[in-house]
Amino acid sequence: MTKLPAPCAEDTVDLIVLGSGAAGLAAAVTAAIHGLRVVVLEQAEVAGGTSAWSGGWIFAPRNPVARRAGIDEPPEAPRAYLQAVAGNRFRADRVDAFLAAAPEMVAFFEQNTALQFQGGLTIPDTYGHLPGAGMGGRSVIAAPFDARALGPALALLRLPLAETTFRGMTIQAGPDLRAFLTMTRSLRSLGHVAGRVLRHGRDLALHGRGMDLRNGAALIGRLLLSARRAGVDLRLSQQVSALSMDRGRVCGVMLADGRRLTARRGVVLACGGFGHDAARAADLLPRAAEHLSLSVPTAKGGGLRLAEAVGAALDHDLASAAALCPVSRVPWPDGSEGRFPHIIDRGKPGVIGVLANGARFCNEGLGYHDYVTALLAAVPEGEAAQSWLVCDHRFLRRYGLGIVRPAPVPYGGWIRAGYLRRGQSPRDLALACGIDPAGLEATLERWNAHAAQGADPEFGRGSSAYMRLQGDPDQRPNPNVAPITRAPFYAVKVEPGSFGTFAGLRTDAQARVLDGQGRAIAGLYAAGSDAASIFGGTYPAGGINLGPALTFGFIAARHAASQDPA
Repeated sequence: MTKLPAPCAEDTVDLIVLGSGAAGLAAAVTAAIHGLRVVVLEQAEVAGGTSAWSGGWIFAPRNPVARRAGIDEPPEAPRAYLQAVAGNRFRADRVDAFLAAAPEMVAFFEQNTALQFQGGLTIPDTYGHLPGAGMGGRSVIAAPFDARALGPALALLRLPLAETTFRGMTIQAGPDLRAFLTMTRSLRSLGHVAGRVLRHGRDLALHGRGMDLRNGAALIGRLLLSARRAGVDLRLSQQVSALSMDRGRVCGVMLADGRRLTARRGVVLACGGFGHDAARAADLLPRAAEHLSLSVPTAKGGGLRLAEAVGAALDHDLASAAALCPVSRVPWPDGSEGRFPHIIDRGKPGVIGVLANGARFCNEGLGYHDYVTALLAAVPEGEAAQSWLVCDHRFLRRYGLGIVRPAPVPYGGWIRAGYLRRGQSPRDLALACGIDPAGLEATLERWNAHAAQGADPEFGRGSSAYMRLQGDPDQRPNPNVAPITRAPFYAVKVEPGSFGTFAGLRTDAQARVLDGQGRAIAGLYAAGSDAASIFGGTYPAGGINLGPALTFGFIAARHAASQDPA
């Protein structure tokens, strides 16, 4: 490695990165540590993009964290699994590049930066029945981060979503979350929760925000600290109007205010995809008018348009154009509307998803992407693509539902706001939701008859390691199945949404953007949601958005650093 560069002040640098999410910051930090002068241009007033709102899991098979824990699988296993999931949309060159570089990326950040990881050692792949499926160790997550380390740069960091935190406190899936779910039944859990809540209250009083960061907030916090230490020049509220070209090579950008910034090694596009680009969504997403994006508001496809203007091609031959997730609309007291992603609650024992006719339509314990895929297939065109998650009082107080927190947190306000519907009987609940009463009563009768024995013959809840991990180990014999019998009954409406987009720019194994003839556009790279899904628009495991984002940001920067400056 060469000497770390000083912060950039001039209008000519080595590498320009557009976007400050996981992909952009990974590229920027990698390039800076390789000795390049790097500037990151972010159009928002804060850094982090959608990555800062994410669960933070990073799919990176054969990573060194897993190896240190004794999980050392052959490279053929994850490749076989990804090929089985993607089928004829398997992108061999990019998948092979990802599988080779992902462990190197994790090791690079561990050895050179503030980004340190914990392992998902017990997290299985989604489709355990397919060849090569992993039973744990293929993912990592950023270690919890004390945001005080950022000093004044803390003001640059995007706040976590209110919907997925507890009054701004991020809670990590795993032992941390389980403690919150069991604090009324375990003194040890209560002690853990009490300590976290007290520290969070202190941080709110002293700093106005949570400082003990987990999930995507910890990932971005650690990357931002690494960028500051490496001399990356981060510029917020920057609007880019065009890419600059010189003899067929991308050599910089034009800013909306008329200034030009030159890059000797190229430009990396990491602008976050097109989640809020209504026109492109209408072309690529099914029922786009009903689609609820969880991307940050600035994810409007700007990176794609910049690239298309210089001849780049898009790849939308995908199983899905977006990383789908069921979403509920959250009515806040100030009149604004938030969005809650239903990631964990669907797999817990004692909840089912039903359509307006009262019937179940899928295995609720499978992945969130699968839930929405099944919903879109089950509801005919012309009808609202919506479903209801239905549970009883025991479930609500034990696990919560959507933004409704478990005991002892009060929930009456969500009933008054119309978010949580309630009925003293299944029929009453159905009428409150607009569900067919006879249909819901029949569905619950069938469910309860089998759930008493821990069975789900209709869809097979609890039949895979992935599903069982989402359940409750205290529920026997099936951690995903329990009767729904204890009045009152509750429901939350969920609709199709997405974490981000899969359709994006065509790129090669070096993260270079390709034109319509499959040729690399010199000096132009893409990573994150600006690049098309390397998994063909499928969702093989948790962390498959951030894993390739970090890895191809790393690959792009490493390739740019190896090139002669223009």
